[in-house]
Amino acid sequence: MRLRLICVGQKMPDWVITGFGDYARRMPPELPLELVEIAMAHRGKNPDISRLMQRECDAILSATGPKDRVIALEVGGRPWSTEKLAGQLETWQQDGRDVSFLVGGPDGLAEDCRKRADQQWSLSPLTLPHPLVRIVLAEQLYRAWSITRNHPYHRA
Repeated sequence: MRLRLICVGQKMPDWVITGFGDYARRMPPELPLELVEIAMAHRGKNPDISRLMQRECDAILSATGPKDRVIALEVGGRPWSTEKLAGQLETWQQDGRDVSFLVGGPDGLAEDCRKRADQQWSLSPLTLPHPLVRIVLAEQLYRAWSITRNHPYHRA
């Protein structure tokens, strides 16, 4: 089973690349965490935001496997504690399908991406910058895995 983070946005600052990479490298070989970056649609003067969001959504969905379990990261999604995420991770591993996490661009995810999602998850009611979401998600996935394996990383 693979975990795939599909994000709109490229050319991240070094601190984002380093932070995400640190947690992705910690994941075990049987549960790799991959990053797929989608180019953000150009937002010029007077952009048609819904059209641009749909273009990004189309690219996101083409990067998603047809049998993947899809989790959309949405402010309005369900909040999960770390322990709940650990339980979700175990369920996903038993299911065996790859899991794709979708992170939209500055305007969020288009409706087609939300419809494709099996679940919607809110990392926080706060508005987080998209680069930071990558690191928080990677760290939480590693922490959830550590809980499932009684690894000492999680000390709650």
